[in-house]
Amino acid sequence: MAIELVTKFLPLVDEVFASESKTALLTNKNFDFDGAHTVKIWKIGTAEMNDYGRTGAEEGNWSRYGKVLDLDATTETMTLRKDRSFTYVIDRLDEDESGLEAAKALSRQLRQVVIPEVDLYTISEMAANAGHKPDAAALTADNIYDEIIKGSNALDKSEAPEKDRSLVVTPDTYLLLKRCKDIAMETDIGNEMRLKGIIAMVDGMPVIRVPAARVPAGFGFMIAHPIATVGVEKLAAYKMHHNPPGISGTLTEGRIVYDAFVLENKAGAIYYHSIPTA
Repeated sequence: MAIELVTKFLPLVDEVFASESKTALLTNKNFDFDGAHTVKIWKIGTAEMNDYGRTGAEEGNWSRYGKVLDLDATTETMTLRKDRSFTYVIDRLDEDESGLEAAKALSRQLRQVVIPEVDLYTISEMAANAGHKPDAAALTADNIYDEIIKGSNALDKSEAPEKDRSLVVTPDTYLLLKRCKDIAMETDIGNEMRLKGIIAMVDGMPVIRVPAARVPAGFGFMIAHPIATVGVEKLAAYKMHHNPPGISGTLTEGRIVYDAFVLENKAGAIYYHSIPTA
């Protein structure tokens, strides 16, 4: 007999993702993929400013406002690329004699396998498509603050919003931050912020420490605003079958359809500093 537990497990799934995902603050959910596998968005151009012809239009123009231009209108396509799944079985005697529990096993699968995969993919997409990618340079306790300031300055020049920027670091980079004499980190962070992965504040930005296994090779740090990256989770379905045909025990199956897209016109809101790799 198959027992669908999607609805029952939804609170568990939401709780695990909210507390364990390191990319929730780095992406937005501004585009709806319900009923669609591909979404196209418009990219509309702009018109240049002119000097208004108060005494008459310039020669060759009929409008006093200047030359009338046609705005460029192109589309950007986002097609879901990640359709992933897992399955495993817990034998009935193993569950009885070893203390294995189906619900805890699913939570562990999400925490240790699913979420790290989604985080790694999302951060890798952000790094690969960042609007600011200086040449790889080593980070030290002496230069880490200057490099972060350069990143903030790059976002300022791109006119990225100042509010809600985040600084993403690995444990090694975070250690450099703690050793840097020029940085006075604010570590008095409330529990609500810690649940979101924030461990400190630097230069007005929350610091999100991400395990090295969830970032691409050569990751130094990243400054990002969620306006730049669309995080999509179209489907997250998990079900358990108790004693299905051919099995004495619990068969668990899971499927997640997800993706991440850096918007071309918003890529300037991401700064990625890489370090040399051996």
